[in-house]
Amino acid sequence: MKKGRVLIAEDEKTQRELLEGFLRKEGFEVDGVESGREALQRLRENFYDIALIDYKMPELDGLQTLREIHRLYPELPVVMMTAYGTVETAVASMKEGALDYLTKPIDLDELLLIFEKVLERSRLIHENKILKAQLKERYMFKHIIYQSPKMEEVMNLVGRVAPSSSTVLIRGESGTGKELIANAIHYASPRAEKPFVKVSCSAIPETLLESELFGHEKGAFTGAIQRRIGRFEEASEGTIFLDEIGELSPALQVKLLRILQEKEFQRLGSNVTLKSEARIIAATNRNLEEAMKKGKFREDLYYRLNVISIMIPPLRERKEDIPPLIDHFLKKYSQLNQKNVSNLSQEARMLLLRYSYPGNVRELENIIERAVVLCRGEIITTQDLPFHLQDEKSEKLWESLGKPKTLPESLEELEKDLILKALRDHRGVQTKAAESLGISERVLRYKMKKYGIRF
Repeated sequence: MKKGRVLIAEDEKTQRELLEGFLRKEGFEVDGVESGREALQRLRENFYDIALIDYKMPELDGLQTLREIHRLYPELPVVMMTAYGTVETAVASMKEGALDYLTKPIDLDELLLIFEKVLERSRLIHENKILKAQLKERYMFKHIIYQSPKMEEVMNLVGRVAPSSSTVLIRGESGTGKELIANAIHYASPRAEKPFVKVSCSAIPETLLESELFGHEKGAFTGAIQRRIGRFEEASEGTIFLDEIGELSPALQVKLLRILQEKEFQRLGSNVTLKSEARIIAATNRNLEEAMKKGKFREDLYYRLNVISIMIPPLRERKEDIPPLIDHFLKKYSQLNQKNVSNLSQEARMLLLRYSYPGNVRELENIIERAVVLCRGEIITTQDLPFHLQDEKSEKLWESLGKPKTLPESLEELEKDLILKALRDHRGVQTKAAESLGISERVLRYKMKKYGIRF
């Protein structure tokens, strides 16, 4: 297996052939030329992973060749070599974009080590670009599943907000997709190629959160054995997403306010003031207005965060989004679990449509994942759905289907409802549920099987 393709520009034939032979033996594809102009011509014709350029060549010397390569092919790694190994030539080469520098006579082991490091670096850069492209594609607006007018309004607002640098406050119940909207804003913004740093303010202990956000110096507190770069510093000119912002302590609220006002902060244990160019996107499921009234959230911070507010409606207020979300999650988890589950029965789909989803989209996703895993055939039925969906306080399934009921059907429905209630009241303990219903446990199990009740 070839390690990579190398271009060598060296006017000394003996040296060039020595390097070519060594690198080929080590598994590289190698092309050798004797001048800078020939090197540039080869680069126009072929792709190379590394260029090894001699510093002193006729017509176009190594430094001039390096400048032209850096201008035309800025991502190509270049290693310089010369018999004139002075500090000045090394500095000049590095300033022009060379990744490393070797002096003649070339130490072949050192050359091989440098090449392996360069190839590893190139591989990581390539993988990072692919990952960023995949993330950008994943969070493009077209991949956010919705068809309700309410979500259409949200996405229109996201589209107008994304190109700006304004602070955004995303609000909504847990599970509505606040982080998904934050991703969409970042990857549709001019900062898409910059870092996107996420911090859950409720998941990190208060004693550690300050260090997490702003970093610390060695010795700043017990256990700080080395300097740590904080998340704001890591975000640099990108975006920082502060989830559950309503959980910040009063002390951290003051420090966050300073960043929003002055665009600066200090690491713990340091007097050096650092600048922050990161865009802030915050999210919360708390009622911040109520928190302000109780003195738990600073009013000045609220107005700094609430420059642009995006409210994501709960799933129960946008029922039109449930069918496409069901189909999306069904396809996703069928593929992940390598199962051929293609659809839901009408009764199962109606149960999902009438449910109120206190956990919002996240709960719907979990329900579909569970149903796909438990499903024994190609169609998800009510038996594959969680018990609590079948006991939801709303109009009855058959009424929603608009089907008239006979007396036996009505009696069966009443019997089923009573069994469900007894099981719920006794937390699934069948012995106690049967006793409260005045029937034996054996009869209860028979009825549960008859009605497809699982608990």
